[in-house]
Amino acid sequence: MKKTNFKKLSSWLLSAVFMVSLTIFSLFDQPYALAQSEIAPVPTESTPVPIVSPVPVIPPTAWSVDSVAANVQRLLTTNECVGCNLVGAQLDKANLQAANLAGANLQEAELEKANLQGTNLASANLQGVDLSKANIAGANLQGANLFDADLEGANLLGADLQGANLQKADLQKTNLTNANIQGANLLDADLEDAIVPQGIMNQYQ
Repeated sequence: MKKTNFKKLSSWLLSAVFMVSLTIFSLFDQPYALAQSEIAPVPTESTPVPIVSPVPVIPPTAWSVDSVAANVQRLLTTNECVGCNLVGAQLDKANLQAANLAGANLQEAELEKANLQGTNLASANLQGVDLSKANIAGANLQGANLFDADLEGANLLGADLQGANLQKADLQKTNLTNANIQGANLLDADLEDAIVPQGIMNQYQ
């Protein structure tokens, strides 16, 4: 009877020791598992490294030579290019009679001897443009920027230059008969031998 009780007690003790050992092992194993999950895997040669695409850099808006050429073609085909970029365009002797170029950017363009009779150039940028000997009779140049423009020998008969900027413009031998220059800026403009409306010379001498 004593042997039987001893065997039961021994069996119970062994079971208890096994359970305690298993519990202790599981407690030590869990933090290690957590630590393993928190450490990022180190990429190896066989592990593909994700490629992050760089943020595209958007260059500032710039007009290309092709866009100017395309606009010139459009102008010559349709006789219209409102607000177009025509910077430095080569339009010498071009026939642009009654064309619509309102708000166009023609800075440094070549328009020598061009026909601009009745053309709409309201608010256009004509800074530094070559308009020498051009026919600009009856053209609408209200608010146009003609700063430092070359208008030597140009025909501006009856042109509307209200509010236009003609500062430092070359107006030698220019015909301004019946031109409307109300509010125009003619500061430092060269009016030598120009045909101008009565009283204008006294105003800017």
